[in-house]
Amino acid sequence: MAEKVLQRTSGGADARPGDFVMARADRVVLGEYFYYCAQQLKRAGITKLPDPDRVSATLTGAFPAPNAETATLHVRIREIAAELGVDRFYPHDGIINQVIVEKGDALPGSLMFGSDSHSTTYGAVGAAGSGLGMSDLTYLLARGETWLQVPESVRFELGGRPGASVMAKDIILHLLHRFGSDHAQYRSVEFGGAWADQMTVSSRMTLCNMGVEMGAKFAMFAADARTLEYLRPRTSADLELFGPDPGATYAARHEIDVSAIPPYVARPHDPANSGPVGECAGVAIQQAFLGSCTNARLEDFAIAATLLRGRRVSSGTRLVVTPASQTVMLEALRRGYIETLIEAGAHITPAGCGACAGSVGGVVGPGEVCLSTTNRNFRGRMGSPDAHIYLASPATVAASAVTGRITDPRELWPSGAPGVSELEAAN
Repeated sequence: MAEKVLQRTSGGADARPGDFVMARADRVVLGEYFYYCAQQLKRAGITKLPDPDRVSATLTGAFPAPNAETATLHVRIREIAAELGVDRFYPHDGIINQVIVEKGDALPGSLMFGSDSHSTTYGAVGAAGSGLGMSDLTYLLARGETWLQVPESVRFELGGRPGASVMAKDIILHLLHRFGSDHAQYRSVEFGGAWADQMTVSSRMTLCNMGVEMGAKFAMFAADARTLEYLRPRTSADLELFGPDPGATYAARHEIDVSAIPPYVARPHDPANSGPVGECAGVAIQQAFLGSCTNARLEDFAIAATLLRGRRVSSGTRLVVTPASQTVMLEALRRGYIETLIEAGAHITPAGCGACAGSVGGVVGPGEVCLSTTNRNFRGRMGSPDAHIYLASPATVAASAVTGRITDPRELWPSGAPGVSELEAAN
């Protein structure tokens, strides 16, 4: 799939792994880096963008602004968006990677580069998305194109059906445990197979989001009928199915039986330092965090609400909940999920990145243990370098918030309640 995207955007013949190409970006996505890129453009004497409609921007790293310095940065970015004619500016809508997909700015077969390292998320709708640094993004804004090497492709065939309380987050943590954090180094990851075809767009976003934790340049699902159904209300663009050609060859192909995967947890301080939840069961937690562009969508709230309904968060634990977007927040309110979470003792923050990068809304202190639905648990990631961050699915985080200790969600799943897969499909 990546080869097809790069062949089209470079305007050349076949783009084969190892080739160097100059490719035109279909979209450049910027967060707070927008300010610093604009400063570099100004120093270079560039006051106009060649195609501002190909640029999208958000303010999500720390919103609402927690201090005067951040507020000043936000003021300047709003001014820059207006000066450069960037109409696809979503300053208050939520996390960058969630909002860009929600707004229909990520399209099948498109080539996208973003300031966030988890721009691989856009692969959930069949786009080739990748994060870049400030200098490369500035060049892209000025020229509309950049060079890159065509990556090899690795394919994961997902078969079977997940067991009770097992989510997409458990699948990607299993893959990190099994293959490590460098198996896909500068490779394009493709997810396919019978279970991949049944996954919701939200669950696909979780896998693609953490593809970069395996080193992936891109992480992609084929854009199928489910994808187009999701995108049609969000864009007026012509939409077509997009996927690998029949007989496509891969550097590696792996068969994964998802029915054999239990709930997983990643231990500090590496997402690949993961294993079945039983290996960490009983570890006391001071904070449970449900948020980030990995796991804070509507289906995640539905699953957490199912586990928390009629229960209370442990007295020694705080549950912080940060929706991925205003859209998610509103629909979760309409469906009663937010009410259920608050009744259980959760604290709801504004939509955005929140505690994920240790900026606002749930920063952890020294010696504290946080069980989080985020994508990274590096030392100091969510606050104090002396804190300990564990990663897990929304189901595991919700169950553990109730007990105050890392807990297998299967132990608390309500009898007679719809299963995880059914809740995902309904949300």
